[in-house]
Amino acid sequence: MNVSPPVNLQELVRRANALSGITLQQLANQVNITVPSSTHSAKGWAGNLLEIALGADAKNAPEPDFRKLGIELKTIPIDKNGKANESTYICIVQLDPGELKDWDTSLVKAKLNKVLWIPIEGDKDIPLSLRRIGTPVLWKPDVNEEKQLRQDWQELCDMIVMGEIDKISSSMGKYLQIRPKAANAKALTKNKNQYGETKATLPRGFYLRATFTQSIIGSLNDND
Repeated sequence: MNVSPPVNLQELVRRANALSGITLQQLANQVNITVPSSTHSAKGWAGNLLEIALGADAKNAPEPDFRKLGIELKTIPIDKNGKANESTYICIVQLDPGELKDWDTSLVKAKLNKVLWIPIEGDKDIPLSLRRIGTPVLWKPDVNEEKQLRQDWQELCDMIVMGEIDKISSSMGKYLQIRPKAANAKALTKNKNQYGETKATLPRGFYLRATFTQSIIGSLNDND
């Protein structure tokens, strides 16, 4: 089933609100998609399902999921207490120093300018098909949040440019972190530092810490 992209923000929010409370199985039935039998093979599946159902049109392009609206779609697995239980992948880390010079033109900033967050039940004892979709949250970073995101991004990118990518650990960054993103340790990519030196390294991704995404969900709950 092909769902056309929403024509405006109001239509996107209306579509997202209409999904609140239904299960992933019910949504999969609506768009004629089979639910994976095992959660082990379902990494990213729920997010892809929501993209299809809401009409996201960026596919794998390096831009926000809803291109016309400049809005990124992110799902948040939550536990039975409504707490975010894992970090959120934002985008792949670009390893060319030329792509890491300016926060304002970075892919991370483009992805986080405006985000539609959709909570999904994430307890492991709930079968994937029966996990319910929560109330969407439309979020834009405030001045202080963007300042910290920019600082995290700059510090991490400076290390990449200086050829110190292998010294980066997941403990670095207050809101934004870098972690390896590969199925196994043999999946290598090329990293070139500012001196033009190239070496093989694991592909990496930018992630938002669960404590930060929880603050977004928590602020919504505080306003209810």
